[in-house]
Amino acid sequence: MQESEPVSALETRIPPPVLWAVTAAITWIVALMNLDGKPLDGVAFDAIGIVVALAGLGLGVAGGRSFSRASTTIDPHQPEETTSLVTDGVYRFTRNPMYLGLTLIVIGWALVLGSVVALVVGPTLLVVVLTRLQIQPEERVLADKFGDEYEAFRGRVRRWL
Repeated sequence: MQESEPVSALETRIPPPVLWAVTAAITWIVALMNLDGKPLDGVAFDAIGIVVALAGLGLGVAGGRSFSRASTTIDPHQPEETTSLVTDGVYRFTRNPMYLGLTLIVIGWALVLGSVVALVVGPTLLVVVLTRLQIQPEERVLADKFGDEYEAFRGRVRRWL
């Protein structure tokens, strides 16, 4: 198997919760700009947003617990410290439940803010940044470390959903 390119200086250096917080702030700023008149404003959208955000939190916690049970690192700065490939629990449905959870929280936040523009900008920005700076480097490391086992997992389970 050919070894992949090493993780670059910027990749995996910004903690995903920081990326999430910056994206949540950008989502809020976009909503404050009121570019669309906040068509999603209302109690129903607030409730849906809270449910979506709580689902995201639950998904992220479930992913973290699966890592803990497998006694492997959850530290996103050092994917090379991974000791086992986690493929059970929520990992049967998504290869990145913790990142998907962060994204669902931003989606919920945008719904509470009531802005369609924020609903598009915030989650899209987070998915792009997480994919480029965190997920792709992690995937390279996992492919090098676990080879065919990881490739089979990639073939069975989608990156996001």
